[in-house]
Amino acid sequence: MTEMRLDHLSVHKLLDNMVKQAGTIILGKESQIKLALSCLLAGGHLLIEDLPGVGKTTLARTLAQLLGLEFKRVQFTSDLLPADIIGASVYNKNSGEFRFQPGPVFTQMLLADEINRATPKAQSALLEAMEENQVSADGETRNLPQPFYVIATQNPTHHVGVFQLPESQLDRFMLCVSLGYPSHEAERGILQGEDRRALISRLSSTLTAEQILSIRNMVQRVKFSEPLLDYLQNIITRTREQNNAGLSPRGALALLHAAKAWAFLDNRDYTLPEDIQAVFPSVIFHRLGTQSEQQDSVTELADKILQSVPVP
Repeated sequence: MTEMRLDHLSVHKLLDNMVKQAGTIILGKESQIKLALSCLLAGGHLLIEDLPGVGKTTLARTLAQLLGLEFKRVQFTSDLLPADIIGASVYNKNSGEFRFQPGPVFTQMLLADEINRATPKAQSALLEAMEENQVSADGETRNLPQPFYVIATQNPTHHVGVFQLPESQLDRFMLCVSLGYPSHEAERGILQGEDRRALISRLSSTLTAEQILSIRNMVQRVKFSEPLLDYLQNIITRTREQNNAGLSPRGALALLHAAKAWAFLDNRDYTLPEDIQAVFPSVIFHRLGTQSEQQDSVTELADKILQSVPVP
């Protein structure tokens, strides 16, 4: 469906339907679902960091089913090689030539499961893909399918057998969310309900790849006023005063684009301070605090910064 035929009313019906369907699988986590969707619509990549068993992979698979994108999953382990992700040239004895065999990164949606269980060398295989939407192998640059969306999950760094992601890798993720334990009511629904995998398999696709690209263009056109831009820059400046390594220009752009996408999900073509405030903790979570046990302190830091900057 082309952008001309995809009007704002039909878009928001599709997005609302997607959030509702995802909410039947990931119970009580509407905010995290909206953040994950905002990240996609803003053209970014998502990191989900939390304890094992709280639904990180379930959220990724739910989104993949609803988005209708080509989906591949890579289980990151300590013996994973860059070629296992990017691909490699394989010798064809019939033709007597080497032929490039694309790896799982050549997909529209990639789930990098437990990304911090792989070595930094294997992790680095995603750097170019996430930043440039392309990979270089055997002296040739190859473009990736569009849209290209990486959802990575990672366990807390104090767990056995994990490697902390370097700052350069973390900064490639637009947002980082943490699911946390479900509420008592949500957990009861999980315990009494059907297996999540069976429920996911019955979800119907809400969007198509062409629609996602069209919606991204709409998100880019969401208005961002000069006073609001001053507000955003003041917040960025405050992160650099509060922390030895505040948000970089890439982090500032992540905050800008994510706020626009959040506003779009609220059926608006203009951004409000509340949109910046809604996505700000997820923008700084992995940039200013990288461990799950630091979640409370990072949340406190986000609140402290937001309270110290006058709202326009």
